[in-house]
Amino acid sequence: MFTPVETFIAWRYTRAQRRTQSVSLIAGISISGVALGIAALLTILSIMNGFGREMRERLLGMTAHVEVEATAGTIPAWQDLGAALAGQSAVTGWAPLIEGQALLTRQNAVQGAQVRGIDPAREALVSALPRHVRAGSLDALEPGRFRILVGAGLAEALGLSVSDSVMLVLAEPLRTASGMLPRLKRFEVAGIFEAGVQEFDTATVFIHLDDAQRVFRRQEGVDALRILSRDPFDLATLLAGLPSTHAGKALKLTPWTERHVNLFRALETEKIVMFVILLLSVGVAAFNLVSTLVMVVTEKTGEIAILQTLGLTPRRVLRVFFTQGALIGGAGVVAGTVLGVLLGTRIDAIIAWLEQTLGFKILAPDVYYISHIPARLEPLDVAVTLCVALVLCLLAPLYPAWLASRTRPAVELRHE
Repeated sequence: MFTPVETFIAWRYTRAQRRTQSVSLIAGISISGVALGIAALLTILSIMNGFGREMRERLLGMTAHVEVEATAGTIPAWQDLGAALAGQSAVTGWAPLIEGQALLTRQNAVQGAQVRGIDPAREALVSALPRHVRAGSLDALEPGRFRILVGAGLAEALGLSVSDSVMLVLAEPLRTASGMLPRLKRFEVAGIFEAGVQEFDTATVFIHLDDAQRVFRRQEGVDALRILSRDPFDLATLLAGLPSTHAGKALKLTPWTERHVNLFRALETEKIVMFVILLLSVGVAAFNLVSTLVMVVTEKTGEIAILQTLGLTPRRVLRVFFTQGALIGGAGVVAGTVLGVLLGTRIDAIIAWLEQTLGFKILAPDVYYISHIPARLEPLDVAVTLCVALVLCLLAPLYPAWLASRTRPAVELRHE
């Protein structure tokens, strides 16, 4: 389709000359518009991928890959089940868990929280909680001492620090002869953690497993066993090998992808919406080629007529202007892809340099859980963006090229 004659004429029409400087300037603006649109699209997608990966890593650091629960009641003889789970080749660690809801009160402040009873000795096998403790110690959660580990956001809301006392008001009341009374238990703050995930930092506390059994009346059972897998993104083999019953009770297996499905679905939907919005800017820049080529066709009407008298058929005239549009659009796509890849892979370093130069943080650590701009450019994003942009840039020249092919030499040259 792109024969030497058509390509040569299209290239001549695209270059700046004294008579066509305005047209060439508009062509340059069209190239810049396409390039900037693609670069912005790839950069934003890279940042969104980076934030998604950061959220996933932080969430996986605090969430077990699989939770094993009884379909009714608690899991009895959970130590035996844990030993059986440890025998699976895909399992790298397990830990027991008791969960419950409570209100935390101190002076006039009240906050709701999810209370998790854990075994501190085994917690490091399934989560990164020990690494996130910024004050106090996880080892201070000793059985019978009724100590508590509080998230940073929750501690700030209640004004708590290490060694302070806080009252737990349990959801299940105490039934007495005089009526229903709230169940209260005083705990001492053993430490404060900051995981960088709002769900944990502002609404979760940890106590020792034995204390949780007493507070929530679980006797010897636990609510769930948490499992850490070798590959959190390939759980099919692990789930297939886990037991479905234990001690006469049916077990329910819940992978982390189901427990947090709404969060990652929202992140994916946001990425798709942002892709469509930014792609519209690429589409606007691509269809600016229409006005550019219409101007070229209007200015070159006489020359088109002369070329037709020399034997250039209407189909070849269409090829000339389609080739010109493809050259302009292709230049914009290539420039935008190169610029987008450079920005997408180095935006974190660029932002860090700007912060250091200007002397302020774009994402303040005291406001945002993620205080830096993460970036991760996916090859699939680059490929999809490149293909869609090329299609748009090849569709744009069709109408001006068809308009040029409709030129009639007799009409255009009768006054020459």
